[in-house]
Amino acid sequence: MRLRLPPRAVPLLLAGCLLACGVSCTGTSDPSATGAPGVGDRLFPDAGNGGYDVGHYTLDLDYDPASGQLRGTAVLTATADRQLDRFDLDLAGLTVRRVTVDGATARTSRKGDELRVSPAHPLRPGARFTTTVAYQGMPRLLTDPDGSHEGWFRTDDGALALGEPVGSMAWFPGNDHPSDKAAYDITATVPRGLTAVSDGELVATRPVADDRTSYHWRSTAPMATYLATVAIGHFDVTRSTTPDKLPLYVAVDPRSDDAATAAALARIPEILHWEQGLFGPYPFASAGAIVDHLARGRVGYALETQNRPVFPGDSPPPAVDTTTLVHELSHQWFGDSVTPAAWQDMWLNEGFATFTEWLWKQHEGGPSLDASAASAFASDADWAFPPASPPHAAAVSAAPVYGRGALVLYELRRALGAPAFDRLLKQWPVAHRHGNASTADFTAFCARFTSRDLRPLFATWLYGTARPARL
Repeated sequence: MRLRLPPRAVPLLLAGCLLACGVSCTGTSDPSATGAPGVGDRLFPDAGNGGYDVGHYTLDLDYDPASGQLRGTAVLTATADRQLDRFDLDLAGLTVRRVTVDGATARTSRKGDELRVSPAHPLRPGARFTTTVAYQGMPRLLTDPDGSHEGWFRTDDGALALGEPVGSMAWFPGNDHPSDKAAYDITATVPRGLTAVSDGELVATRPVADDRTSYHWRSTAPMATYLATVAIGHFDVTRSTTPDKLPLYVAVDPRSDDAATAAALARIPEILHWEQGLFGPYPFASAGAIVDHLARGRVGYALETQNRPVFPGDSPPPAVDTTTLVHELSHQWFGDSVTPAAWQDMWLNEGFATFTEWLWKQHEGGPSLDASAASAFASDADWAFPPASPPHAAAVSAAPVYGRGALVLYELRRALGAPAFDRLLKQWPVAHRHGNASTADFTAFCARFTSRDLRPLFATWLYGTARPARL
């Protein structure tokens, strides 16, 4: 997911098999009528919530950069998967002013990052319901187990929201786990002269009272909460289309608009065309990029936010390099469209994106695919743990998820042969388009492309603890 920018400390996040959810009986006489405060993710057990599935978020945000205050209204349309006398939403900080469920005021309480909601009337299994949360306050940064930061970054002219792995709860209430994807309408109202950029397509821009402007963005394709973003500030915006008519929206903070960055961003149509040749049709209705300017060292990574990846423009020029752009755009297939079932499975994002980097470097006349694989194989850091089994949450940003994850694909290509592997690269994104997939889903899918038993390969490269004697 996250790709650190130069100097290149090896990047971030991952995923794993979705574990069975337990339920809490706090606050009700019937434990089965309470949504679980977490989906049971092995690495992030408190992430997400049980008992319901969100289909759509409507977020109405009003932000004042001078004070750092955010006023928001979140409307979640969801379906109960069991009877619910109470359910939880993930929300870090912020003051909740009122919560309603299907128009009736709901009782609420807070425990850590859990907003507990008790509807006026129990929700039946299969019921479609609407929860509205009015909230306000100063959104904050969250510190991940690996020491990196996410959530709401306040900038000198606005703000930038980044959500991997659990940072979306810093700016809106939701079911903050990649297994629950939804459509979004995000409207951000900001002082006139500033721009608000988000995921999806820009539906409308309109002036509002008090010298402010409202930007309405819509994502109709399902999106995980960690891929949602909003960037507020001064941006030079370029709107164009690729040769095959895909709309592009690129927003760059003028302070990060160096010549090398501009040259890299100008290659987006070329990169997307090349990646479509590898992975099949681009999975979304638009593409682009956001380059924001933050205080040096506050972010340190790029993130594949859906439709348009975010690049912090706080690094020395260039703010965006072509290889990083290739990596983040490949995530639109691997991570954004096909999203991990749980954080343990994140190698399915980063292994594919790193492997794409290797292919690009070879395409550009740089190191061959074999040379890139040999370099990863020789790296002790890549062998710290098996890519499909991160030992703890702090390991989600560690090297094996990237380099050794890519080595799994390299070995798979050698085992299947290039023609069969090329078919796999195109068919895997189609098989789980706009959905979720686990490591087990992937290994089972690979068996379709050969009569050979692939279990020894995965046992060594995906799950093994010892480095083989040779590549």
